Amino acid sequence: MTERERGQPERARPGRRWLLLSIQSIVTVALLALLWQVADGGAALAALATANPAWMLAAVLALTLHTLLAAERWRITAGALGLPLTRRLAVREYYLAQLVNSTVPGGVVGDAGRAVRSRGPAGLAVAAQAVVVERFAGQVALLATMAIAVATVVLAPGGLELPAAVAGLAATIALGGAALISLVVAGAFGARLLPGRAGARAADLGRTSAVALVGRRVVGAQLALSAGTTASILAAFAFSALSVGVALPFAAIVALVPLVLLTMLVPITISGWGLREGAAAALLPVAGIAASDALAASVVFGLLGLVAVLPGLLGVWGGRSGDGVRPAATPAPES
Repeated sequence: MTERERGQPERARPGRRWLLLSIQSIVTVALLALLWQVADGGAALAALATANPAWMLAAVLALTLHTLLAAERWRITAGALGLPLTRRLAVREYYLAQLVNSTVPGGVVGDAGRAVRSRGPAGLAVAAQAVVVERFAGQVALLATMAIAVATVVLAPGGLELPAAVAGLAATIALGGAALISLVVAGAFGARLLPGRAGARAADLGRTSAVALVGRRVVGAQLALSAGTTASILAAFAFSALSVGVALPFAAIVALVPLVLLTMLVPITISGWGLREGAAAALLPVAGIAASDALAASVVFGLLGLVAVLPGLLGVWGGRSGDGVRPAATPAPES
């Protein structure tokens, strides 16, 4: 193979990235255009024009609290794995990662950069594990909230009446999440199911998750911080809805909004735009909310999410790689 032929894959990668960006952009615009037609975009725009600044500020504060709590969860997770971080570094890097994730297709580029910049003497492998486990904890908390809430509103007398399709979707997501959680946490079991290197990685991730999430010295903080991050992001969505005159019932906030937010994990649009709005317009009418109001609430939430991560710009100039990383320590065995 010639040098020219060997260089072709490297030159092709930017092309593939631009293709992915183009596809995601087209899907995003197409979904938003479709929603404008089917969810009365004119009414949604009118609601946006009269949004209440006080409730918008409340939403930004709730999103800020979410970032601070998530950064602390990452700091504790990293420390349990032998990568002690200062609180200042954790907050700065978390803001920067969220800013990148909100503006760059893929939704994980910022987290990858966070791992690289925080690696310190412990190394990139440990830093990457800390980031993966921290994100995993956040999604588990959101899934658990949704599962408990859906079960409660379906079974409780006089609760929110969910259509069979919505309840089935929630149950499927919850069961799938539970299966994934079981596979990751039970590392040895995952290793037996997966061959070769994949099995070894599953076992390693399982052991890492056990130490960083449910180790006796961190489990209390992990539970409290994950509950706090979930509550703050759900509150932010509820405040965004109030800003356009929509008071979401508590049952809708805890049972339907997590479903809306989980759609943002599907990487077919830019930062979840279009998917989140479509899910809101489809699901929130179950709670008696007009589709146009649900669309407006989701748009406000997305815009305020961008505002809330603007402090990440300070991370572009603040400090150098590894600044705020204390000397690595070997984590003590957990029972």
